[in-house]
This record gives sequence, C-alpha cells and structure tokens, in this order.
Amino acid sequence: MDTGIPQKCPPGADQGLTPVTGKAIDYPAGHECPWHDHPTAQLIHAVQGVMVVATDSGRWVVPPTRGLWMPAGVRHCIRMVGEVQIRTVYIRSDAAPGMPQECEVVGISPLMRELILAAVEVPQPYCPDSRDGRLMALLLDEVALLPSLPLRLPQPTDPDLLAICRAITATPDDPSTLGTWAQRLGVDARTIQRRFARQTGMTFGQWRAQARLIMALEQLASGAKVVDVALNLGYGSPSAFASMFKRQFGVVPSAYFR
Repeated sequence: MDTGIPQKCPPGADQGLTPVTGKAIDYPAGHECPWHDHPTAQLIHAVQGVMVVATDSGRWVVPPTRGLWMPAGVRHCIRMVGEVQIRTVYIRSDAAPGMPQECEVVGISPLMRELILAAVEVPQPYCPDSRDGRLMALLLDEVALLPSLPLRLPQPTDPDLLAICRAITATPDDPSTLGTWAQRLGVDARTIQRRFARQTGMTFGQWRAQARLIMALEQLASGAKVVDVALNLGYGSPSAFASMFKRQFGVVPSAYFR
C-alpha cells in the first residue's frame, strides 16, 4: 500500500525475509486501505485510534487495547476511525508452531504492546542469536498465548440471510423480528433460523445483537454520546444499552476507550 503517509518499515516488510518484521504507519481519520493480502501472517495493532477491518467472511472493530490476527493470504481492507497509529508485525508461517489459523480480535497485554513497539525498531535482517533475535522469539511466544475476543460479525452467503443482515446494518434500530422477516421473504422462520446457525454459528437474535455491538463501538470511537448510540441502535434506554455493553466487555460504554 503506497499511501504517501510517513511510515517506518523496510521494503517488502511482509515478504518473510526474516521470521518477524515490524512496521509502523500513521493514517489520518477516515483513511481506507483497499483490499489486499500478505504472504505472511499479520498482527495488526493500533496504539491510537480504532480500526474497522473487513474480510470476505466477517467484520471486526479493533480498539487500541486490542489487536487483530490476520492469517497469511486473507484478503482484507481497513477503515480508520479517528487518527490511527498502526504498529504491526508480519510473521512467517514457519516462524513458530501454534499460530492462530483464523482471523480474530485478540487481547494485547502491556508486554505484547511493548514487544510490538520494540519489533518496529529492530533493524532487518537480524541475527537469531542476538538480542534482537531473542526479542522476536519472545514476541512469537506471546502471540501463541493471545486471548481471542468475541468481536467478529460473520457474514453469510445465503441471499435471504444477506438481505436480512444488510437491512440490520443499514437500520440497526429496526425492531423487525425473525417472524417479520420470514413473512417478507416468504420463508419459514425455522428455516431462516437453521440457515443462520449453519452459516454464522449464531441465531438471528445473536447476530443482530453482535451487529449492534460492533456498530456501537464504531460510533463511540467517533465520539458519539452514549445516549445517542443507544437510540441509534434501537435500545429502549441508555441503561439497557449500557447493561448489554457491560455484559459483553466488563465495563460501561463511557469507560471502554479510556
């Protein structure tokens, strides 16, 4: 991606010339990285700002306290919410066993964050039997232990389900039930429910709740007030929205991005 934005990384950082390569790049608010992929896996982390990452199979919101694991060869695009400072590492497939095989949002511990920042500063190529090599080896050890977090919104391929999901995304405050959608599409409600479970691993209600949660994160990251987010997403009151949010993340919405 040649964005014209100052960045710190060796040429071909994602080519796997060494087991681990760090990269730093800063983006303005609203910037979009077009669809692309890498021959190496990537741990994407922003020390400032929020990323919205999409693949062919799902969408993730990644705040600064989190990261996104992207396996090699997976097409993705990234949209920046606010000014974003990405600090990322590319990891060769043979660098270490036990690397995640699916895209997932992961927790970034203080140690992992400092290792990523340090990896960006490591000159390439580095010697495995050196301080830099040992730092990268420790980073690989920590990657294998990253906790996965439930921030994915899976995308179905069934045309009826896609119609429902796109409508929910466009108008998240729409109170239409599964029965309402079944009538509109002329399909039995139980059939739709089975398709949702098969293609997304969720029920209709779970998918809508997850979609609303992810949209809430985007709106909160953009500076929207909690009361406005709650109403935008169809919740009866800010307290109902805050309760749902706390069940998912352990903190109220106003505290999440602190």
